Amino acid sequence: MLASTTLQEITPLSEKDCFYIVDRIKSTFTYPLHKHAECEINYVENAKGTRRIVGDSMEVIGNYDLVLITGKELEHTWENYQCESHEIHEITIQFSPELLSPTLLNKNQFKSIQKMFEMAEKGLVFPLETILSVKPLLITLSHEKQRFYAVLKFFSLLYELSISNGAKTLSSNAFAKSQNTIESRRVQKIHDYLSTHFSEEIRLSQLAESVNMTEASFSRFFKKRTGKSVTDYLLDIRIGNAIRLLVDSSQTIGEICFNSGFNNLSNFNRLFRKRKGCSPKEFRDNYHKKRILV
Repeated sequence: MLASTTLQEITPLSEKDCFYIVDRIKSTFTYPLHKHAECEINYVENAKGTRRIVGDSMEVIGNYDLVLITGKELEHTWENYQCESHEIHEITIQFSPELLSPTLLNKNQFKSIQKMFEMAEKGLVFPLETILSVKPLLITLSHEKQRFYAVLKFFSLLYELSISNGAKTLSSNAFAKSQNTIESRRVQKIHDYLSTHFSEEIRLSQLAESVNMTEASFSRFFKKRTGKSVTDYLLDIRIGNAIRLLVDSSQTIGEICFNSGFNNLSNFNRLFRKRKGCSPKEFRDNYHKKRILV
C-alpha cells in the first residue's frame, strides 16, 4: 500500500490581511482532505449527516458545527456522507498564526485565547450552546464593510469562543503532532519519556521513581494534572502512534500493533475499536478513501 499525500492548500490570505472570510450557501462539500499553515474557523449549518474529518477524528455532525483548527499539519475536510441538504450554510475564516503575537497572547486579557489556540492544534469543536450564542457575531462579521470594525468583531469572536464551556479536542496528540503545553515539569518529564519509550514495557514504579515520588502519590498527582490515569495517557499515545502508522505507512496491522507498544493483536484490535469505533483495518481503509495524490 502506498501512502497518499494530503493536499497542501494555498489560501488567498496575503501578508497585509488580518483574516480571510467567505460566507456561502452550497449544495455539496467538494474540497478534499487538506491542510494549510493558516488557522481556520469553520462554521457549518443545515448539514446534518455530514462527516467531519479532523486528523484521526471522524464524526457525523448535526445541524450545526463549529470548529477551530490551529495545527498547520492537521489535515481536515467535511464530506457529504449522509447529508441530504442542498442549502448548506458555511462560513470559513482563515487567519495567520502570527496575527496574535506571543507578546500579545501572554497578556492577561488574552490568556483564554492562548489556551484555546493550544487546544485547537488538535482541532477544537464547540458545543451547540456556544455555536448559537456566537452565530449572530459570525453573520455580522461576514457582512461587515468596514475592515477595522471587522477586526474588532473578529477579536470579539475569538474571546467569546475562548470563554465558552464544553469545547472538545478532536484529534489525538500523536496524529496532530501537537506540542503539549504542560505546566508541571514533572508531568512534562513523564510525557517526554512516554512519547519516546511508548513501544517498550513501562512500569508505574519506574515512572514514580524518576520524579522522586511513591507510586500512590505519583498516580494521584498525574491524574490531577492531566485528567487521566497513567495507563489511559500511555494508551492515548500508543493508539495515536498506531493511527499515524495506519495512515502514513505500509506496515501490516500486526507490525503496527507491536511497533506501537501492544504485545497482543486481539487486545490491540479491541482497544482500538473501543477508542475509534472501528477496527484498525477499517480505519485504514476508510481513511485512505479520503486521501488524494497530488
